[in-house]
Amino acid sequence: MNEAQIRELIAAVKAGRVSRRTVVRRMVGLGLTAPFAGLLLNHAGVAAEPAKSDYKPAKAGGGGALKLLYWQAPTLLNPHFAVGTKDQEGSRIFYEPLAGWDADGNLVPMLAEEIPDIENGGLSRDGTSVTWKLKKDVKWHDGKAFTADDVVFNWEYAADPATAATTIGSYKDIKVEKIDLLTVRIRFDKPTPFWADAFVGQRGMIIPKHLFEEYKAAKSRDAQANLKPIGTGPYRFVAFQPGDLVKGERNPDYHLANRPHFDSIEMKGGGDAVSAARAVIQTGEYDYAWNMQVEDEILVRLEAGGSAKGRVEIFEGGNIEHIELNTTDPSTEIDGERSSIKTKHPLFSDPAVRKALALLVDRAAVQQHIYGRTGAATGNFINNPPRFVSKNTQWEFSVEKANRLLDEAGWKRGSDGVRAKDGKSLKLVYQTAINAPRQKTQAIVKQACQKAGIEVELKSVTSSVYFSSDVGNPDTYAKFYADIQMFTTTMGEPDPGVFMRQFLSSEVASKENKWQGRNITRWRSEAYDNAYKASEGELDPVKRAALFIAMNDMVVGDPVVIPVVYRPRVSAMSRRLRAALSGWDNDVWDLRNWYNEA
Repeated sequence: MNEAQIRELIAAVKAGRVSRRTVVRRMVGLGLTAPFAGLLLNHAGVAAEPAKSDYKPAKAGGGGALKLLYWQAPTLLNPHFAVGTKDQEGSRIFYEPLAGWDADGNLVPMLAEEIPDIENGGLSRDGTSVTWKLKKDVKWHDGKAFTADDVVFNWEYAADPATAATTIGSYKDIKVEKIDLLTVRIRFDKPTPFWADAFVGQRGMIIPKHLFEEYKAAKSRDAQANLKPIGTGPYRFVAFQPGDLVKGERNPDYHLANRPHFDSIEMKGGGDAVSAARAVIQTGEYDYAWNMQVEDEILVRLEAGGSAKGRVEIFEGGNIEHIELNTTDPSTEIDGERSSIKTKHPLFSDPAVRKALALLVDRAAVQQHIYGRTGAATGNFINNPPRFVSKNTQWEFSVEKANRLLDEAGWKRGSDGVRAKDGKSLKLVYQTAINAPRQKTQAIVKQACQKAGIEVELKSVTSSVYFSSDVGNPDTYAKFYADIQMFTTTMGEPDPGVFMRQFLSSEVASKENKWQGRNITRWRSEAYDNAYKASEGELDPVKRAALFIAMNDMVVGDPVVIPVVYRPRVSAMSRRLRAALSGWDNDVWDLRNWYNEA
């Protein structure tokens, strides 16, 4: 988007020809972030429009039990330790951020009184600070008052490396100060285009200071509240069985009138995506099922049933199902740590092997035979918003070219058909979570690899184990004790800033940080780090987009990741349930407004 286009849109909204909301959506569609689009409009004197809800119930309660089904079950309920979406979703039942993201990429106030902008004094004109005003009379579930002290504490807690928080990247480079009991200011060390990171969305949930203060730093894992949350959300904690069940009850002191509608909530974990889809769409046993990673033909068949009690909801986001290449050696242990950054992968140190693997992933077959409308073949890691999508990349499936690459690099076939070089055989362990589409994708890749002289051992791990937060578990994706692995990375906001942090050298997952670092491949690149650093302070939207495109091209060109399919969010929902879903936040981001149609 160039300056003339921006000025034209601003003029249209000022003249009343289109709404502010429409212009923000159009800017986001063209690649600007919602906060930055809002900042441009604020500078032009166009006031923000209040968020609207279609919530209909005239009183709180009376809705009975709300039953959610998650085939990947939460393993803890502290959002700062969430290593997977499942833990964030479980935590979001009880905890809230200052603001969340709606489906259009707009900020919606939650624990904040309003969204900061230029007119209300929340945003500094030089982009170096943002001031949040907090809602009055918000209480923690134990009756204590929610204040600015809680917000400041969360910054201190998450930013401390000794805490080993997964959210550290959102908090370590800012300073947060208490202005008064209900006001906090975030200061940045340079002009910051994406200011809505800390305390916002899935990485912004706020935990209570009075319960966690004595469990900072090295004691962070000892807090009882890691498993028994006391938040500010619409439901209070009742029970938690890690890897199985979360239960809550209506919060009678919730800070929004007539909410929540349901008397209780249950998040059941385990099983698989197909059975979850059936339990909502076919039998109606559950009201909502998350992450329908199910062959599309099955979803179509379930919906077409004459007695279907539910429906499929597909909504845009930025999630990517991808294969990661381990840059370290998972078979060698150094100082009690496998896949240590002190090692190099014995096979992937040869770029010909990495590039050959990228040629052996038949994305078209994966889309056609597995995902259908729920996954689009792609060669990019960033696939949304459009402005950040690279046009420089292309993907190709060619066993012939992969064979040629390996031949030229000196990898010779042995009597068993497996290639070897310098005493090292091309034998790989390929792991992922247990899920039918993933096992079918594994089979497609393995078959192509065999044709190229690469032997692949398939490893499938139960989802609750694979995505576990347990630092003692050897089979987690964060430890990456395999050669290649596959899963979906979620893009939790309409901006790639946080999303692309997972390739920074400073984010390497290791024993030292309890494997909470987001760089699971352990890939390190000075050029990437410099590009990312430049993006953090680049206010020109065109130049900033170009930086992220360059970063995308680095990781897929190396390759350190092999994108498979871009996945919009897919959920199953009861025909009666009304819920605003967003591809830019947790599925339950707007849980306070969920209700059943009479």
